[in-house]
Amino acid sequence: MKNFTQIIFIFLFIIANSFAQQEKGIVGETNWLNNWTEFKPNQQDYGEPSKILAGNITENTTLYKREVYLLLGSVFVTDSITLTIEPGTVILGDFKTKGSLTISKDASIIANGTETDPIIFSSNRTVKRPGDWGGLVILGNAPINKFGFGSAAMFYPNLKASDYVHANYGGNDPNRSSGVIKHTRIEFAGKRISENRYFSGLLLASVGNETELSNIMVSHSAGNAFEVWGGNTTLNKLVSYSTHGNDFKFNYGTRAVLSNSLAVRSPYASNGGGSKCLEVKSYDRKEEFDFTKSGTLVKVQNITFINNSENLESDIKMNLVQEAVFIGKNASLDMNKSVISGFNPAVVLDENIIINQENLEKINFNAMLFNNCNGNIFVEYNSNNEDLENWYGNSVFFNVYSKSDNYETFIDTKNARRPDFRLRINKIIASNEVDPDLRSMD
Repeated sequence: MKNFTQIIFIFLFIIANSFAQQEKGIVGETNWLNNWTEFKPNQQDYGEPSKILAGNITENTTLYKREVYLLLGSVFVTDSITLTIEPGTVILGDFKTKGSLTISKDASIIANGTETDPIIFSSNRTVKRPGDWGGLVILGNAPINKFGFGSAAMFYPNLKASDYVHANYGGNDPNRSSGVIKHTRIEFAGKRISENRYFSGLLLASVGNETELSNIMVSHSAGNAFEVWGGNTTLNKLVSYSTHGNDFKFNYGTRAVLSNSLAVRSPYASNGGGSKCLEVKSYDRKEEFDFTKSGTLVKVQNITFINNSENLESDIKMNLVQEAVFIGKNASLDMNKSVISGFNPAVVLDENIIINQENLEKINFNAMLFNNCNGNIFVEYNSNNEDLENWYGNSVFFNVYSKSDNYETFIDTKNARRPDFRLRINKIIASNEVDPDLRSMD
């Protein structure tokens, strides 16, 4: 009986341990990437445009699956207008005129694709490249911590004076809905605006929390994939693939929840800006920050950040791999049950963050898996991270560390059509002990 009890205990321990491991990173009983995502969009032929979208959309409009639409220049959905897009509809951004689509304040978008019939935004070029067109911009009425209200006017070339009002964002309503975006792909966006400025694949500026945002994939963006300025957003099942800018960037006092989402970085895709999977900041310049308003607070759960280097050591030596996560001063991050695999290092804190209990309580890493990273958590420009390792390595945080190749760590990263980035069960040898080799970025 004693032996039988021991066997049952061991069996339950193994089951519990397997479940705990699978809980980290993206989760789902099935692979939720199937059907609606596309990891080789350059091989897709979406046909020739049959309709043109140009200027301002000033009345309720529906885009139909039977047509292929061309975004010519800066297209604004204005006033209190709703733009509805049928599942399966294709919208192509024009390369020559830097096509983009902006949902202005008080307007809304209903882009409710399906798993088997996603909505697609892509490039109109035969040979598609990152940055072929602008991107999708949503402007709302929620708060932002910049002085006054914001304007996205700098994004649009040759903007008419009468259209400046359509580029404004910011207000006092954290709940306002800008509509729905689900099962939607945004490909080859991120047009360069100036030397150091790009469109993002999807920019959310002062967007309220009644806006529904899930199952959105941004791939091959020359700028950031997902960028959030202020507002109050809930984001679920987002995918950033081979983005040249940051995969997820939060700034200007946003209050956001990001869950069950994926970023796959290529060491050979970068716009030269030191791109990360996740950047959390409260401002770019201190003088634009209204200190009477809240800093940025992002809650992250079940996220997978993976660098797909074939030879991580070589790519690090060539300075092709950066940190996965960067946190700026006056910003807060609560990151749980997530996986960071193959970065240099995993996390960097702004050099102006003073390492004390008060500040570290605003930056939480709990039940994490740090896998195959060249160091874990550091302050910018400081290679001595003993205090940080002692803090986050404490068993109370349940963080684990491992050194496994991606193909051993995840279910199927090499499948070009249907990759599966969920963790393998019982394939990770993880512990709460920090490997001494993981303390150094050298």
